[in-house]
Amino acid sequence: MPKVAVYNINGEQVGEADLNDSVWGIEPNEHVLHEAVLMQLAGQRLGTHDTKTRAEVRGGGRKPWRQKGTGRARHGSIRSPIWRGGGIVFGPHPRNYKYKLPKKVRRIAMKSALSTKVKNGDILVLDNLTLDQPKTKDMVNILNNLKVDAKALVVTAEKDENVIKSARNIPGVKPLKAEGLNVYDLLLHDKLVITKDAVTKVEEVLA
Repeated sequence: MPKVAVYNINGEQVGEADLNDSVWGIEPNEHVLHEAVLMQLAGQRLGTHDTKTRAEVRGGGRKPWRQKGTGRARHGSIRSPIWRGGGIVFGPHPRNYKYKLPKKVRRIAMKSALSTKVKNGDILVLDNLTLDQPKTKDMVNILNNLKVDAKALVVTAEKDENVIKSARNIPGVKPLKAEGLNVYDLLLHDKLVITKDAVTKVEEVLA
């Protein structure tokens, strides 16, 4: 069972926490992680690209010349795909790129991402994270106390407006509540700063 140090906002170790082995201690599955990231990125695509078919481009109402007798190839419209300015045959049209992996696969991906953080020593557990008012300087001081100088994901058990407003303007720092934790953000950020309550909430869902 993995053990991690628990810190307060001053960067002082105040204890240790036992993490659930089935969530934080599995052998990471790189293939499943890759699939989960692809799924999330596909879901972020807007899919608003569009090209016009021969029915949508402007002009081409009448036949350019008569069918026979001119010596030229027969044509019905100057907006045929083979004409300059004509319609596009197999061009892209608005579509939804979202798809879902099986639930078991998504769970394994999340566990793999969390286990990778523990394995690499990139997780910092806080006994509590509360701010009296939204102030970016206070959050910067907390991260400095914890010696976090890389991209960091700050996770709390519940939505905390003061924490969100204090962290969102810091470059490379993203605040999240436990329910919003996802594979892409875990892999994108170097450090995971998570409260003890959020750890419990994650384990309730994944264990």
